[in-house]
Amino acid sequence: MAIVPLFVAVPLAAAFFIPMVSRSFRWFPDFLGNLTSFALLVMSLSAIGKSDVYRMGGWPPPIGINLVLDGLSGLMLIVISLVSLMATLFSVRYMEQYTSKLRYYSLFLLMVAGMNGVVLSGDMFNIFVFIEIASIASYALVGFGCEREELEASFKYLVLGSVASTLILFGVAVIYGSLGSLNMAHISRLIAAQGMNKALYFSLALLVMGFSLKAALVPFHAWLPDAHPSAPAPISAMLSGVLIKAIGVYALIRIVFNVFGLSPLLSQILMVLGTFSMIIGVVLAIGQWDFKRLLAYHSISQIGYVVLSIGMGTPLGILGGLLHLMNHAVFKSLLFLNAGSVEYTTGTRQLEEMGGLREKMPVTGGTSLIASMSIAGVPPFNGFWSKLIIILACVQARHYGYALCAVVVSLITLASFLKIQKFGFFGELRQRWAEVKEVPALMCIPMVLLAILCVGMGLLLLPGPRAEILQPAVQALTLGTKYASLILGR
Repeated sequence: MAIVPLFVAVPLAAAFFIPMVSRSFRWFPDFLGNLTSFALLVMSLSAIGKSDVYRMGGWPPPIGINLVLDGLSGLMLIVISLVSLMATLFSVRYMEQYTSKLRYYSLFLLMVAGMNGVVLSGDMFNIFVFIEIASIASYALVGFGCEREELEASFKYLVLGSVASTLILFGVAVIYGSLGSLNMAHISRLIAAQGMNKALYFSLALLVMGFSLKAALVPFHAWLPDAHPSAPAPISAMLSGVLIKAIGVYALIRIVFNVFGLSPLLSQILMVLGTFSMIIGVVLAIGQWDFKRLLAYHSISQIGYVVLSIGMGTPLGILGGLLHLMNHAVFKSLLFLNAGSVEYTTGTRQLEEMGGLREKMPVTGGTSLIASMSIAGVPPFNGFWSKLIIILACVQARHYGYALCAVVVSLITLASFLKIQKFGFFGELRQRWAEVKEVPALMCIPMVLLAILCVGMGLLLLPGPRAEILQPAVQALTLGTKYASLILGR
């Protein structure tokens, strides 16, 4: 499929082309940014159910570099392109309050190109390269406002992100020194033939720590509560909705399942990391009054659900984890756009200063209620079904303690988002907000579309036959190290 390299080439080309033209045409960054995001969404939808190995320069693996499209990478491409399009639509009016749209869209598309590269790469060193492209662009976008808070958060994110990148690079170097290969399929074959040694165990530990830091799993989460609130709202939606999944969770599970193979010890480590993230994230969130900071802590908690479920390694657990990953991208992106809309009109993120905004901002208020019920796992919204499957998977695998933790965390999450609704959108309207109006239509459209998805995915992805669309992604992980046969063909 010639389309595979375009997922990287198109946003990369657009990122470099925007500054060349935008100084003459001020509307061009908005136009090309949204056109590119829309084209990527169309391409990703056209790749549903397809698999392919694209050989760069015609060189066969393991000698050459290859891009791999399978069920899991295809699912991630859809999630990335969907959230990207919603974020660029929202950015058309929202980013007018910032200094330079052409730099913003260039960095945005570089970040998208990096994420697409990560999910398609079949080579460990190129995964590192694409992670760096996405990460460096995200460091700049977090500090895009150039105020003290933004720059401090961006610097902290940069330092800890560089630590994660160093761990990943060292892990890749140890693997190369031990096995003499960087191709993931070839490495998987070599490990299956030769077995694990001390160097490979050390490299696996480095990679798990590095990708956990990128995914903001507890105790590697310190950068996230500062970075997400400080970034512009559409970038917060991208960071929480797709970035920590693409360069963190996806890379982690791909390496664990398809390269090294999921051992009982590794499964237990992932489940413990996921459970700690679920519990600590939601406990830290419940006491927050900064709207975006509260959402940031919930990102840590919800990613914990994904890692716990996939870490079990059972087909039902993997299904629940991937479904929750997709659902979280939708409702958490919507919540960050809601927070951005409130800040855009009122100038504050503090819930204590709000109240009654639903009366003046019906679209923002209504969509935030839908997203809040989705993340809390209230039926029939999409978050309910993925959480239900995760709990059932825990029970099926006889992990009753983990199932109980998932239920309790969901109840605390509900309490946290009822606080948002009570203090932010319901109650008596304060006099200072009497002149507040709903945000412009181009900011409302992505919020409405994401809210429709929260409801529609809850109805269309019910447990049973309709969840079959996720089966190619589930099979990509349950195949384990047999993934190598897709690339090497023997």
